[in-house]
Amino acid sequence: MNNFIFKTGKVKASATGVFCCLIFLFPYVISAYLYAATMATVQVFKKAGIDKDKILLGEIAKIDGQDHRLVQKLNSIVLGKAPLPGKSRRIDGRHIKVRLKQSGIDLTRITLKSPAQIEVSRNFIDIPKDKIEKVVLDYIYRKIPWERDKVKVGNIKINSGVRLPKGNVAYKVLPPDNTDFLGTVPMSVVFQVDGKFCRKVWAFVNIEVLTEVVVAKRPIGRYHIISEDDLCLQKMDLAKLSSNIITDIEDVLGKRVKRAIKAKTVLRTDLVELSPLVKRGDIVLIIAETEGLRITALGEVKEKGRKGERIRVANLDSKEKIYARVVNSNTVKVDF
Repeated sequence: MNNFIFKTGKVKASATGVFCCLIFLFPYVISAYLYAATMATVQVFKKAGIDKDKILLGEIAKIDGQDHRLVQKLNSIVLGKAPLPGKSRRIDGRHIKVRLKQSGIDLTRITLKSPAQIEVSRNFIDIPKDKIEKVVLDYIYRKIPWERDKVKVGNIKINSGVRLPKGNVAYKVLPPDNTDFLGTVPMSVVFQVDGKFCRKVWAFVNIEVLTEVVVAKRPIGRYHIISEDDLCLQKMDLAKLSSNIITDIEDVLGKRVKRAIKAKTVLRTDLVELSPLVKRGDIVLIIAETEGLRITALGEVKEKGRKGERIRVANLDSKEKIYARVVNSNTVKVDF
């Protein structure tokens, strides 16, 4: 009997110990169960700065968990459109729960800790006006067809700098088609971020090119044969001159002016011409020759002509009219 009581008491003592252990371990068992049920924790920041044009949950919250696929999905959930660079917007904490449900997330599997309002700002890069001016100036000096010491670039007018989203910034300067880089030239500067068009800025540049041009030193009468005493060189801005100005005195010596011009007139190709070597009624020698054969005859000039011009000439023997090229004041030549 005593032995039986002893064993029963031992059994009772063991059951009591197990019960005590269960009571002691209960909180840990519950915690382990809850941890297994909660696969991810989302801790949303009160303030966050982002770079892209969409607000992703992973950019405004710290997300931890054992289920890597779930964590990856949570990180990529789009909460809305990002504000403009340098601007901010507020997101309601309840909106995050709505977006989680819309994305198929079981809220019982995550622990969401979020403030009532989240302020999201867009990170940015500022490109100041002076940097844009330098970009345009460097481009001009690379592209101009004149020596740099002859070029003077005036004020570059740009309304303002630009604010761009963060990323890999590239730019391109675009001048007008067929520009001669003279006078006021509008140029656009196109900015790209991560290979995508972002902004365009206009720059208006005043470009002067100083070069020596041939100028009449004094008044010159019509058909006057030009000599060095009639001319001088003067530095002027090409932007204020026509495209057919003359820059070399040698190009006009011995020619005549087509009409009377005033002193300080910039000579142009349309103001001067070669003097006629022959005029109507002049008697000249006509030469016609080919390889191994030369024929000459006298002829009468029927119109004035300058060196190299083809004019009508009448053969005095045959009375036949032909075209011949003026060689000098006494000779014309028939071209075959």
